[in-house]
Amino acid sequence: MAFTEAQVKNLEAKLNAKHVRTRRVQDTTLAYVEGWHVIAEANRIFGYDAWDRHTLSTRCVWSGSASHHYAAAYTAKVRIAVRAGALTISREGCGSGEARALTPGQAHELALKAAETDATKRALATFGNPFGLALYDRELAGVTNRKTLMPKSEEYQGPWLLSLPSGAGQSFNRADEFIAALKKTLSATNDIEQLFAIWERNVDAVRAINKCTSRSTPRGMVTQNLVAHLRSRAIALAKQGSQTSATVPQTQNGSLAKVDKSLLAIPELKRVRSQEHLRFVAGQPCLICGRTPAQAHHIRYAQAKGIALKVSDEFTVPLCAIHHSENHATGDERRWWQDRKIDPLAIAHQLWTQSRPKAETPLHTQ
Repeated sequence: MAFTEAQVKNLEAKLNAKHVRTRRVQDTTLAYVEGWHVIAEANRIFGYDAWDRHTLSTRCVWSGSASHHYAAAYTAKVRIAVRAGALTISREGCGSGEARALTPGQAHELALKAAETDATKRALATFGNPFGLALYDRELAGVTNRKTLMPKSEEYQGPWLLSLPSGAGQSFNRADEFIAALKKTLSATNDIEQLFAIWERNVDAVRAINKCTSRSTPRGMVTQNLVAHLRSRAIALAKQGSQTSATVPQTQNGSLAKVDKSLLAIPELKRVRSQEHLRFVAGQPCLICGRTPAQAHHIRYAQAKGIALKVSDEFTVPLCAIHHSENHATGDERRWWQDRKIDPLAIAHQLWTQSRPKAETPLHTQ
């Protein structure tokens, strides 16, 4: 065996919860081990002169300035080499780091250090729990006193927003009130497409509530009950549709008459497509950092979701490649814009108004 018996015992030991730190990122709590502690553990377990860190590559992926500060973002790849007897065990890890500072040099230095530290932690984590491997397990089974790190029940932590396809919504401070309102809304819906549109707009909130546990509501029960309610309502609407299909108006030749969906109580959404407008939006500077060229980003919550369909092109704003990817990676786009104090719908409307006179290609809808 390459490692000594004492080293193996240390590598298999649980991570002490007192060394774990947490931070909030959007609506998620992330647990992590600080870089200095990981390096200290490597010195303790392997020995000060028995391991090395080699930075294989670094890359500045973005730099700019905002609000009188300079900012930079880096990625790094690091190799850890541990000497265990006659063997040398190598592990690699990649990481990223961002930083803001008063000078460009400080911003680049801090971001580079953060990326190298992040990559070091990821490489060392492959050796065992003391380096943070235990934190990749959602149940935290490899952490002592893990209950201190498990998120508190969010059943009464609001607000919970009930979102409707029209863009309107209602906020609830209690999860049980949100669930009751969602059930009532699903029950009152008389169109099966609208039923699933409402479900899609609120499924993320349902999943978040489903992770909460309490004595009265076992884990997973919320989703089971709501899915059962959704299924029963969909079946009822399907049966209702089959009963009324015989009364659908027909033309003189016997074919079904075309229904003007714009006259329905809940009209069908129109998704306008305009390549000219998308090029116009992409020609504007990024709303976050002002960089060009930009990309036309479709505001996903502007309209109800459709299968393989983006929202209408009129709901687009310019974002650079970095912020465009960051936006799509977030689980809550509304919160992403709110954190930056930007109303993208108002800007999208302004850009749509500006580009319409310039449109040279005809608009079409889906």
